[in-house]
Amino acid sequence: MEVTDENLATLANYLQQTLNPDPNIRRPAEKFLEGVEVNQNYAILLLHLIDKDTVDLTIRIAGAVAFKNYIKRNWPVEEDGADNIHANDRAAIKGLIVSLMLKSPEAIQRQFSDAVSIIGKYDFPQKWPGLISEMVEKFATGDFHIINGVLRTAHSLFKKYRFEFKSQPLWEEIKHVLENFAKPLTDLFVATIELTSTHSNNPQALRVIYGSLVLICKVFYSLNYQDLPEFFEDNMPIWMPNLLNLLQVKVPSLEADTDDDKPGVMEQLRTEVCECAALYALKYEEEFHPHAPGFVTAVWTVLLATGPHAKYDALVSNALTFLAKVAEKKRYQNLFEDPNTLSSICEKVVIPNMEFRESDMELFEDNPEEYVRRDMEGSDVDTRGTQAAGVTKASPLVDLASFAAGHVLPELQRAPVTELPVLKADAIKYILTFRSLLPKEFLVTSFPLLIEHISGRGVVCTYAACTVEKLVAGGMLPRAHLEPHAPKLLTALFAALGDNTDPADHNEYVMKAILRTLSALQESALPFVGDALPKLARMLAVVAKNPCKPHFNHYLFETLSLSVSALFPIFQEILQNDVQEFMPYVFQMLSLLLELRGAGGDGGAGGGGGEAYGAVNFVLQNAMLGVFQKLIASKTNDHEGFYLVQTMLYKFGSSVMDQYCKQIITLLFQRLSSSKTTKFVRGLIAFLGFYAAHFGADTLVQLVDSVQANMFAMYTERVLVPELQRVSGALERKAAAVGCVKLLTESQHFLLEIPLWTDFQVSTTNKINNLIYVTKRYNFLNSGIDDPKRYLAESLGNMCRQWPDVVPARLAALDPPHRHALQLYLNTYGVHIC
Repeated sequence: MEVTDENLATLANYLQQTLNPDPNIRRPAEKFLEGVEVNQNYAILLLHLIDKDTVDLTIRIAGAVAFKNYIKRNWPVEEDGADNIHANDRAAIKGLIVSLMLKSPEAIQRQFSDAVSIIGKYDFPQKWPGLISEMVEKFATGDFHIINGVLRTAHSLFKKYRFEFKSQPLWEEIKHVLENFAKPLTDLFVATIELTSTHSNNPQALRVIYGSLVLICKVFYSLNYQDLPEFFEDNMPIWMPNLLNLLQVKVPSLEADTDDDKPGVMEQLRTEVCECAALYALKYEEEFHPHAPGFVTAVWTVLLATGPHAKYDALVSNALTFLAKVAEKKRYQNLFEDPNTLSSICEKVVIPNMEFRESDMELFEDNPEEYVRRDMEGSDVDTRGTQAAGVTKASPLVDLASFAAGHVLPELQRAPVTELPVLKADAIKYILTFRSLLPKEFLVTSFPLLIEHISGRGVVCTYAACTVEKLVAGGMLPRAHLEPHAPKLLTALFAALGDNTDPADHNEYVMKAILRTLSALQESALPFVGDALPKLARMLAVVAKNPCKPHFNHYLFETLSLSVSALFPIFQEILQNDVQEFMPYVFQMLSLLLELRGAGGDGGAGGGGGEAYGAVNFVLQNAMLGVFQKLIASKTNDHEGFYLVQTMLYKFGSSVMDQYCKQIITLLFQRLSSSKTTKFVRGLIAFLGFYAAHFGADTLVQLVDSVQANMFAMYTERVLVPELQRVSGALERKAAAVGCVKLLTESQHFLLEIPLWTDFQVSTTNKINNLIYVTKRYNFLNSGIDDPKRYLAESLGNMCRQWPDVVPARLAALDPPHRHALQLYLNTYGVHIC
């Protein structure tokens, strides 16, 4: 696609059509754009269109959104998958996007910033080493529209550091960023603060400048989250006093914003400063200690000055978080030891911020879903009284049970359930919060009252359903106490779901409570499934048209999994129509059928379900192995691929699966060769251990060697011995350990032909030392082995009797610590090596 005026006009026309509310016009335009996006130069053409000032801004913004979504769909390339972006286009995009982003209007800039973040996730820094230097160069322009664009992009790019697990690649990336960005950011921070004085009489300029400081604080937080960088530690005398000053500074021209709901730039800045201070107080206590008293005083002053308006909510939440982090550290106890200080905190800060405001009442009545989301889960706009979902420890000064019996229970007993809904919601929330500390008798007594409140409206209904779900799922209400209430409970829950034809009205907490109840009842749920299935099927038909609530959809499909065979026609339609939203759930239910089916392919549980199991066999041969191939090629989903193929091997048995095993092993070792990751290696070791445990050690060796001669020996030397100790997860460790014992003690090929038996014995002994067996429903990983040490000792004894001339010499070659550990096992279980 050449960049010509004709092509630009055509592209603009289709983008305009994508904004049309008429689906008969909009959808064909969307399909056209998706169809042509695979052409070379498509992205370049789109960028040129977005850059043209003569094009209507609405179309340019639509183009920017289309570009971001194009990047999101196509930039990542799965292993062995097709690359829909030509290499020249990739290079051109990275060469153009930063400069285009920084000169574009803010609405377009934000879309480009997200696109840069997506590209950076996969290419930065290895494939895009010049990104940071290109961004830093823009600081010298002095144009805050450009500078804020750089900061916004940096925040989008670096905020992942707040959530990612520690790893060597992550450290290397952060090191690269700090070496190139920390000093320029610090210099920009100081220069920007100086500009606040220079432009003190220009409110419009101040708004932009303080907006930049908000972004700088966000970037500073991200760069400091994983660990305290040496540069920022050395420059704390610059950062901390300036941050403290930003917390205290008053800017009358920006403080006078009249919007009571939306935080102004100064509220946003103080919120970010409190978050940075809380991070340092929690993680870098020693370094922050000299600055703590000043911040405590400043935060205390800020809290006293804030009003009850919603625009202060995030600020108050972060400020209280900071004080809580400081108060829990022994180093800072002297700041709070004065009884007058504690009294003042309670009277002037804690109690005023527990007030139930008019805005809270409006949210409670008009938008209960958002109220629940903020109160129970937290959100981007935190409530002032946000609490944890459950408490496991309480002060001995507070008698929770007495308060519950004297105040909570009477409130729930008072009819009707629709009267004083806020009070009833709080009473239910009390049970939800302190459920693990309340007496069992109280929970049993309150359970029927909770069921009654499911018939309440809005928040009361949701809290009641959520509390019921937590009690049932947590085992706090035994099945014997649940069964008598099951009919009334399920009737109330399904009534609460109603017959909503709008998926936006569906209550995910109620759906989750239905799932937990049916699951806890086990076979006692069968009388209710007949009534439940038609309702669930109708709901499935509704949400399939607009799958807008992923959690609700998940719980709905989990519930349907309890009785799946009647839904094959709907599944067939979903698969035929390629409804991507529901494909994973359909295959999950097919996996359930595999678990219900006996090992070796001898039909379903109880001998029934012939048509369903026949359908599963068809899906196995025509689809499931394709799904396995797709999953195992993905770094994100390869663990699901291992689980799927293990389930198929166990449930269908060798008579069905032998014809596919060589293909499966070939795919696994191709992935090992082309895209080796630590996660994949751990999964491969556990899977091959599972295979050896269930189908025999020599069978595994022969299977692997059938792909390539001596491949199993290479796998043992290069992967199994050096990586065995890194296998994590109780089930995976068990599969790996049992399989390794099988290889050590039952494989003639392994003992006589592979020269790594001694090293492998050491690794296996270490693995069994660290192994904790678990009992779960994954029977195919249990193998009937309860004591791993006994199993190893007895297996070695059997092996010694079979190979008396080989085994003692091999064991004698072990180094003393491992030989001693092994001898301890043998002595403990009365096993004698000949």
